[in-house]
Amino acid sequence: MNSPQPSSDASCEKIATHILHDAGEASRAIAGQIARIIRDRQASGARCVLGLATGSTPVGVYDELVRLHREENLSFANVVTFNLDEYFPMQPNELQSYHRFMQEYLFDRVDIDPANVHIPDGTLSAEQVPAYCKAYERAIEKAGGIDVQLLGIGRSGHIGFNEPGSSRESLTRLISLDHITRMDAASDFFGEENVPRRAITMGVGTIMNARRVIMMAFGEHKAPVIAQAVEGPVTPTVAASFLQQHAAAEIYLDTAAAAELTRCKSPWVLGPVAFDERLVRKAVIWLAKRVGKPILKLTDEHYNENHLQDLLAEQGPAYHINLRVFRDLQRTINGWPGGKPADSRLPGDIVRVGDDVFPKRVLIFSPHPDDDVISMGGTLIRLVDQGHAVHVAYQTSGNIAVFDHDAIRFADFAVEFNRLFGIEPRRSDEIEEHIEQFLKNKAPGQIDSPEVQQIKGVIRRGEARAAGRHCGVGVENLHFLDMPFYETGRVRKKPLGDEDVRIIVDLLREVRPHQVYAAGDLSDPHGTHRTCLQAIERALDTVEDDDWYHGCEAWLYRGAWQEWEPEQVDMAVPLSPEELDRKRHAIFKHESQKDKALFPGHDEREFWQRAETRNQNTAKLYDQLGFAEYEGIEAFVRWEKQQNGVGSFKPSRASTVAHPLPNG
Repeated sequence: MNSPQPSSDASCEKIATHILHDAGEASRAIAGQIARIIRDRQASGARCVLGLATGSTPVGVYDELVRLHREENLSFANVVTFNLDEYFPMQPNELQSYHRFMQEYLFDRVDIDPANVHIPDGTLSAEQVPAYCKAYERAIEKAGGIDVQLLGIGRSGHIGFNEPGSSRESLTRLISLDHITRMDAASDFFGEENVPRRAITMGVGTIMNARRVIMMAFGEHKAPVIAQAVEGPVTPTVAASFLQQHAAAEIYLDTAAAAELTRCKSPWVLGPVAFDERLVRKAVIWLAKRVGKPILKLTDEHYNENHLQDLLAEQGPAYHINLRVFRDLQRTINGWPGGKPADSRLPGDIVRVGDDVFPKRVLIFSPHPDDDVISMGGTLIRLVDQGHAVHVAYQTSGNIAVFDHDAIRFADFAVEFNRLFGIEPRRSDEIEEHIEQFLKNKAPGQIDSPEVQQIKGVIRRGEARAAGRHCGVGVENLHFLDMPFYETGRVRKKPLGDEDVRIIVDLLREVRPHQVYAAGDLSDPHGTHRTCLQAIERALDTVEDDDWYHGCEAWLYRGAWQEWEPEQVDMAVPLSPEELDRKRHAIFKHESQKDKALFPGHDEREFWQRAETRNQNTAKLYDQLGFAEYEGIEAFVRWEKQQNGVGSFKPSRASTVAHPLPNG
C-alpha cells in the first residue's frame, strides 16, 4: 500500500490532508488507525468511543474493520458507538434506515455489545425529538466523549446532516434537509419525492467536541467542496470548513477527490516542484487557460508572471516548452482509435503501437446498458465504421433504473402481443395482473418483486439492442452479463464476488480482444461504475498469462458525470457533426432513461445533453489551446498495469499529486 501523502503547505491547506491513490488504500489506512486506537484502549482497560458515519464512503472502512476482526482478532467488546444521524421519520428496518445500514455493514459482523450501540431514533414523534436530542448529547458525555469521529462530506459541504447555515455551536437536533442533499439521496429512495425532508443529526459542536476527527471523500464530484473546506474560509455555508478549527482533524482523499486542491491543481503556485513530463503538460495547459492564449503564443513573460519562472529557467525558452507540449497534445488526437491500416496512411501520419493489427477485436465494457453510447458512442460508431469487430458487454441489467409505469406499459404490450398472435395468454395475463397489482400497492423505496425486476431488465436489454443496431453492432456481439453483485433490487449492492469476476474472465477469453474499453469515472452515484471497474481489473489480472493478453491495450472513458482533464488524456477522438448526431440518436434509443431518468445524479439534464455538452466543451478547449476545431471530442486515458500488488491497474496519467522538492 502506498503511504499517505500529508499536507505539504499549511498556509494553503488548513486541515491535515492525506492523498492516497484510491478509496481502497484510504479506507485501509483509516481502519488501521481506528484499530490501533481500539487496541490501545483495550490494553489500558478503557472503552473506545467511536462516532460513526453512513453512506457509500465509509463502507470500505467497515469492511476492513470486519476483516481485522475475523482475521487479526480485533475485538469490539470495549467499543461504544454513536452514529451521526438518521432520516426523520424512519423505521429501523426500512431499506434506507441507518440502523439497518450499520447492522448490515458492521454491527452484525463483529462482537460489539448491542447495548453499546447508539443511533438516532427516527421513529419518535416530532414533539419527542428535542428531549431525545438532549439525552443523546448526555449519553455521549456519560460515555466519556467521542475518541474518534468518522465523517463523510456532502456536495453542499455538510458533515452529518449539518446543512449550510449550521452554526459552530450547534448540537444534536432535528434539521431540514437541503435540496442538494435530498437530490443526492434520491437514488437510495427511488426518487427525490420519496426522500424524507428532515433528519436528526449530531451538531457541528458535537462533532468538534470529539478528541479526533477523520473525514474522508472519494470521487471527482467531491473535489470542489473539498477544496472549499480545506483551503477556503471558515464559514457556516460549508459546515466542513469548521474542521479547520479542530486541533486533531484529518482528511483522507483519493486522487480524484483531491483534484481541486492547489497542490494537485497548480502546485507550482506553492513553490518549487520537480517537473516531469506530465507536470510540464499540466502546467502549460493551466497557463494557456489562465492567460487565454493558445499554447504556441505563450511567452517568457507569461511564464514569469504566473508562478512558472522555475520551469522557464530549467527548460526554457518558452517557445521550446510550448512546442514540446503542443506536439505531445497533438499526438493524442486520433481519428483512428483502433489503428490506421497501412493502405490508408498518408505521408506524415503517426504510426502507433498496434497499428499493424487490422481489423481489431474490440471489447467495450458498459456498467449500465447505456454507458457505452453516452460515454463513447462516437468512438464506438467510428470503430464500427472503420471495420473493427466491436463487442459490447453490458455488465449489469440496470433494472432498478426503470420507472414503474414503463414496466406496466411493457407488461400490457406483452399480453396484447400474445393475444394478437394466438400465443397462450393465461400465464402472461397472470404476470400482467401481478405487475399491475404489485406496483399499484408498492410503498416508496420498496424492492420490486422478481417478476417486476425481470421485466425492467428486459426493457433495458431491448433498448441496448436498439442502440447497438443504430451504431452498427450486430446483436450477436452484444453480451448481457447480469453480474450477480448488482441483482439485489436495491441501490445498495452486494460485495463483488468471484462469480462476477469469472463472468468477465470467460468473456475476455471468448473474445480475445486487441482493445478493451472500460468506465473509469468514480462519480457514478450508485457506485456501480467503481465495482464494475474492479471486476475488470481482477479479471485482467487473471488472464495476464494468456497468449493474447500481451497484444491487448486497455482504455478508460468517463461517463455522464465527468470528463478527463486535458493533461490526463492519452487519446482524443474527434467527432464530426454527423457522428455527434448519430451518437445522440443512439442515446435516444434508451427510452426509459429519456426525458427524465430515475437516478439522474447531481446533474438534472438529460444524459444526451450532458454527453453532448461535455464532448463539445472538450473540443472547444483543444481549439482554444491552438488545435483544429472539431464538433466534439471523446477523451480516453490509457489503463496501464502497475507493479504494485493491490489495485494493479491505474490510468497512466491520472495521478495529480505533485511532489515538492526537498526545500519546496
